[in-house]
Amino acid sequence: MTESHARASAVDWIAVTAGALGALMATLDISITNSALPQIQGEIGATGTEGTWISTGYLMSEIVMIPLAAWLTRVFGLRNFLLGNAVLFTLFSVMCGLSNSLPMMVAGRIGQGFTGGAMIPTAQTIIRTRLPREQMPVGMTIFGLIVLLGPLLGPVLGGWLAENISWSWCFFVNVPVGFALVALLVTGLPPEKSHWESFLKADWLGIAGLAIGLSSLTVVLEEGQRNQWFESSEIVMLTCVTAFGFLLIALSQFTAKKPIVRLSLLRNPRYASVILIVFAVGAGLYCVSFLLPQFLSIVAGYNALQSGSIMLVSGVPAFLIMPVLPRLLGKVDFRVLVITGLLFFAASCLLDISLTAQSVGRDFFWSQILRGFGQMLAMMPLNQASMAAVSREESGDAAGLYNMARNLGGSVGLAILGTVIDRRNDFHTAAIRESLTANSVIGQERIAASAANFAAQGGDIAHAKMQALGQLSMQIGQQAIVMTYSETFYVLAIALLACLPLALLLKTPRAQAGEMPSAGH
Repeated sequence: MTESHARASAVDWIAVTAGALGALMATLDISITNSALPQIQGEIGATGTEGTWISTGYLMSEIVMIPLAAWLTRVFGLRNFLLGNAVLFTLFSVMCGLSNSLPMMVAGRIGQGFTGGAMIPTAQTIIRTRLPREQMPVGMTIFGLIVLLGPLLGPVLGGWLAENISWSWCFFVNVPVGFALVALLVTGLPPEKSHWESFLKADWLGIAGLAIGLSSLTVVLEEGQRNQWFESSEIVMLTCVTAFGFLLIALSQFTAKKPIVRLSLLRNPRYASVILIVFAVGAGLYCVSFLLPQFLSIVAGYNALQSGSIMLVSGVPAFLIMPVLPRLLGKVDFRVLVITGLLFFAASCLLDISLTAQSVGRDFFWSQILRGFGQMLAMMPLNQASMAAVSREESGDAAGLYNMARNLGGSVGLAILGTVIDRRNDFHTAAIRESLTANSVIGQERIAASAANFAAQGGDIAHAKMQALGQLSMQIGQQAIVMTYSETFYVLAIALLACLPLALLLKTPRAQAGEMPSAGH
């Protein structure tokens, strides 16, 4: 009798599927425009710099919404909140697909990010509240797969749609998915009453601080390197605005009965360790997702679709380990799993520090496989450990903080990475140029041989020498960027290894005898 009560019903699994589908739609749209960006920019008349706001707008609003999701769920009720977001996300997707100007596109992407950001932590909340403890590893594995695979599938799907149909279908593809999501939500989640008193008594000081602080921080991190950081008055002003927003959040911790961001959860060392690790792993995920396509494009000459197919290799371990991972989560200490995952992830980065200008996609095969196993073994226990470290009542706030930390880790990681790449690339370029002086015998011989080759193909000697110098300059740039990318993979490995001591603080949830599922079952 107890066993039957301890199993989730079909309706519970429909609810979990609805949450997972919403999270997939939201994570997929983070990166689905990356491959199609040149076509989109050309269609709406945006420059390369302006076009970055198509991605930045989504990320900025998503990061703001994630920690607000727990409060808004309490105000509207879970089903009403998710139904509203599913419908609005679909409408904003249509708006993006029909855009003919940059302001219209950015407005649609901000709307997408805000509504999509609500679907990520609520998926975790559904799993936490609708599944009994012994089935939670399965639910958390599904959620973790989506978080990992969504950003990997986005560029591949976006590139294929842009090449074979139209860039607009990067957004229109959400329409049938949105209809399916609405049907699943209506079937799987029970109706709930709205609690408007929670809206009126909300922590408005914290909400204002969150909106101001996180949106400004995202813009600072995205645009800082491009504008030479604090040499730009705009970046200085936005940094001050960010600090003011965070000050409001800090004040709200003392003035509000229920702060919108419950920083008090970080007093729990087990939960705080999860947040720090997921911040670092999030930085690793986003940075690798940026580095690898850039290397394959700049050095190996791959197009977006080809780069995306190489990136998908890291998703193969997810499907291989999926059948056994829930059992591992139930039997193996989380500290062992996370430490193993971090070691695999760091080792995969170390495999990529010996890059050359001749490196191509197949040279990343084993590092991608190792990285896939590392991500799964690290992220899956972290998902569940974040929920195990808090009470069921705190799960909504904990999920919001967890997902916000992962995305912020990605933003901070990319900002640091951009700075490192630009500065180290300049350093290596200057160092190589200094070694090729007029007195360099090898350099002079290389230029003479190239000039003779160009002259033999037709043209005068002077023009052939200019071509040889241009070729040498390109080779210097290529070697500098290869050296720079090798160094960044090394830095990522060190950052991941630094998280190993934190993994010792993780808590493995233990099933309690006679534990009954929540009232939602």
